[in-house]
Amino acid sequence: MTVPPGDPADAPLRLSATTGCPDTWPVFDRLWRDHGPVAPVELEPGVHAWLVMGYEELKTVTGTPRLYSRDGRDWRAFQDGTVPPGSPLGPMMFFRDDVVGHDGDEHRRLRRPIEDAIAAVDHRRLRRTVEYLCRGLIGAFAERGAADLVAEYAEAVPLLALGDLIGFDPRQSRELLTAMRALSGSGSGEDAHEGDRRLEALLSRLLAARREEPADDIASLLLAHPGLRTAAEALRSIVVLMSAGNHTTMSWIAQTLGLMLTDPRFAGRVRGGRLGIDDALDEVLAVAPPMINMPARYALRDTELGGRAIARGDALILGLAAVAHDVRAHAGSQFWQRGNRAHLAWSAGPHACPARDPARTIARTAVATVLHALRGVRLAIDPADLEYEPSPWTRCPARLPVTFTHADPGGTHGRRSGTRA
Repeated sequence: MTVPPGDPADAPLRLSATTGCPDTWPVFDRLWRDHGPVAPVELEPGVHAWLVMGYEELKTVTGTPRLYSRDGRDWRAFQDGTVPPGSPLGPMMFFRDDVVGHDGDEHRRLRRPIEDAIAAVDHRRLRRTVEYLCRGLIGAFAERGAADLVAEYAEAVPLLALGDLIGFDPRQSRELLTAMRALSGSGSGEDAHEGDRRLEALLSRLLAARREEPADDIASLLLAHPGLRTAAEALRSIVVLMSAGNHTTMSWIAQTLGLMLTDPRFAGRVRGGRLGIDDALDEVLAVAPPMINMPARYALRDTELGGRAIARGDALILGLAAVAHDVRAHAGSQFWQRGNRAHLAWSAGPHACPARDPARTIARTAVATVLHALRGVRLAIDPADLEYEPSPWTRCPARLPVTFTHADPGGTHGRRSGTRA
């Protein structure tokens, strides 16, 4: 990418500055003020990209695969060696031979089995499963009167729920959690690639077991789906579900809990029993979605977008949070209003997230269960002291320490029908 020289306003901001800050609002306001709907950003030292922040520009990029490819092999910075094969950007931005990495007919072929698997989810059973799992987690810290609702709760809920849907016993999920944290975080390239390898190994063993003995789970459904040609394609489809669904849902849960505990509009409702959970869930999606910045699209030819000259091979990052600052689309009003779901937190176009309904079931049940179970729950630190995980892509509190006066975890003993918990 080429940034016009001599203009200090065009000095690229490090992308991670948009996720690790205490408040994203002034950061995106400044980016809009300095750059307009398409801003230059730095992914890592010497590696640049465009952050697409305009509502219509983002829909153009996501809806025009013939011009903006999802195939990481089209990234010029990788082709010319600017980004080495071991870069920590690799797991999120390099080509993967799965539904995420392809466009066109191949993308549609690989996406259909995933859509069918998600459509087969029984949401009543999922809600019961998640509630049971949540109450088990709450039971582990109920006697202490204090907890970290990230490490001891939000971090585990999606993984356990997804594991149940896919076919894992939750007792096997701790190793999965370690692999997913390495894959999704911003640690060294070695950590990220090792997490990727460990995740695929764990899931390979699950698929081998399901080939021998099918069950009522997503792994068995994908193995039997006529749209997938090999067991390797089923494996890659499950990897996509796990990697895309786990950390983002964890962030959604943690951020919603943080909002409800710190924002006066919601904190009073928590203490008074009028929880407003759906409002809080929707506000997080609208103004600070779990995937703040989504990688990536790659320009297939020289073009123009939002007044910027985009060169062939440039990387474009989808600013899913920054679109809330586009006054052209939102008539200059506060973007989030009660009941508004006109956001792009799920992305758009052919690659839009197909699992928004199961994600909402998991997130809403997790938030509701912990807030109903904990009496007198309060954040144990000043909200200004909240810190966020160091990732350029997702925004999740690193810790959410709380105290509470009483816990009623109820239902932590015995098995419920319809769950492997």
